[in-house]
Amino acid sequence: MTSASRSIPLAAFMNAGPQGTAGWRHPDAASDFLSADYYRRIARRLEEACFDMVFIPDALSVPRSLGGTFLPAVRWGAGTPRLDPMTVLGVMAGVTRHIGLAATVSTGYNEPYNLARSFATFDHMTNGRAGWNVVTSFQDAEARNFGQERLPPRHERYERAEEVLTATTRLWDSWGDEALILDKESGRFGDVEQVSAVDYQGAHVATAGPLGVPRCPQGYPVIIQAGSSPAGRDFAARWADVVFCSHESLDSAVDFYADLKARVSRHGRDPDQLKILPATTPVVGATWDDALAKHRAFEALVVPEAGLSRLAYHVNVDLTQYDLDGPLPTLDEVGVEGHYREVVEFAARENLTVRDIGRWYGARTEGEMIGTPAQIVDRMEEWIASGAADGFMIQPTHLPGAFDDFIDMVVPELRARGLFKSAYEAGTLRDALGLARPERGAWQMRARMTDTLDA
Repeated sequence: MTSASRSIPLAAFMNAGPQGTAGWRHPDAASDFLSADYYRRIARRLEEACFDMVFIPDALSVPRSLGGTFLPAVRWGAGTPRLDPMTVLGVMAGVTRHIGLAATVSTGYNEPYNLARSFATFDHMTNGRAGWNVVTSFQDAEARNFGQERLPPRHERYERAEEVLTATTRLWDSWGDEALILDKESGRFGDVEQVSAVDYQGAHVATAGPLGVPRCPQGYPVIIQAGSSPAGRDFAARWADVVFCSHESLDSAVDFYADLKARVSRHGRDPDQLKILPATTPVVGATWDDALAKHRAFEALVVPEAGLSRLAYHVNVDLTQYDLDGPLPTLDEVGVEGHYREVVEFAARENLTVRDIGRWYGARTEGEMIGTPAQIVDRMEEWIASGAADGFMIQPTHLPGAFDDFIDMVVPELRARGLFKSAYEAGTLRDALGLARPERGAWQMRARMTDTLDA
C-alpha cells in the first residue's frame, strides 16, 4: 500500500523531556532527553515508519498542584522538565523531510504577532510541516510565572483564545499567496496590492500588522486542539483541523466524536475537515501473555504518589486535601476536563480510592490496546468502524522502546490490512491528513459566530 489518501492518520505523542511519570524508569528508556541526539534518533525512526506527525505537549511551569509545592513534581518526574518544544522540533526538522511537526503553545501567555511569525517561519523552513496545538493553559503555576496569582476563569481564557486565533490568522492572511514578485530587472520586490494591514483590536489582544513573514505554504499551519469541556469543544469546532482527545471507554469516545462532528456541521464546516485522533498507549507483545507481562512490569514502576502528582498536575487540584484512602470527591473546576472525566468514569467502575487512582493513573494505558499486533489492530479498526476515531495519537509508555515495538510489530499489521501507507506522497502536513489549504480570509468563517451551541 502506498497511497496516503487511504492511510489512517498516525501521530506520535512525546514529551520534550522524560516520558510520563514512570516511563523514565523503564529499563529500556533512554536517559539523554536533554540532548539533541535523542530527538534526532526518534525523529528518524518515526519518519522511516511514515508517521504523519510528531506532537509535543507543553506547559509553562513546574507543576505545584500536589501539596502546593513543586517538590513532588521534581521528586517523581511528573510534568518536568519541559524543554521548549519549538526548539526541539527544529532539531527534528533538520533530520527529516516529510513528517509533520506540531508543538503546544499557549494563547494565554503569548501574543498573536509572536505566534504568527514563529509558526509561519517554521512552516516555511519545513516546507509546510508545521502544526500548532492551541491551549489556554490549565495550571495556576503557569499563571504565577507571568505575574498572575491564578489562571483567569475558563470562559475568560477561551475569550482570549478566540481573539488570539482571530488576530493570528488575520496576520497569516496579511500577505497574499502571490505577493512576492522578486523582479530583479524592475526592482519590484512585492505586490503592494497583496499585502494589507490587520488593525485588529480586541478586549484582550491587539495588533496592527501586516506580518513580517509572507503567507506560509499551508496557508495556516495545522491547528490542533484538545479541549473537552463544552467551551473547548465549541472552540475546536470552529478552529481546529485536528482534535487530540483521551477516553477511558469506547462508548465515551463515540459520544465525543459524534458531538464534536455535529458541532462542526452546525458551524458550517465540513466534518471531514476535522480529524479526531484519540490517544492510545499500545503495549504490544508476541503473545497476549507477553503483552500483559509488559504492562504489569510497567505498572510496577509507578509509585502511587507519583501518579497522584501527575493527576494533580492535570486537574490543577491539590489532592492531598482529601482522604487518600477514600473516594475522589466531585471537583467543581478542573484543569484538563477530559482527563478528569476519564478518572471519574474509571474510579466509579472499579470503586477506587484516591490512592488507588494515583497508582492507576501513573501507568494508564489509554485506548485499552494491550495485546498482539493483530489484537491491537483489531481494536483500532473497531474504534474507527464505531465512529470513535479518524486515526490515532500513539502515546508511548517509554522512549524509544515503545515506539520501536509499535513500528516493528503493529505497523506491518496495519499495512497488511491496507490501513497504513508504506511511503510518503509529496505535499504538506495538510495534504497528508486530507485537509484543505485555507484560502486567504478563511479566518472569517472560523471566527466566532453570533449563534452559540447548547452547553
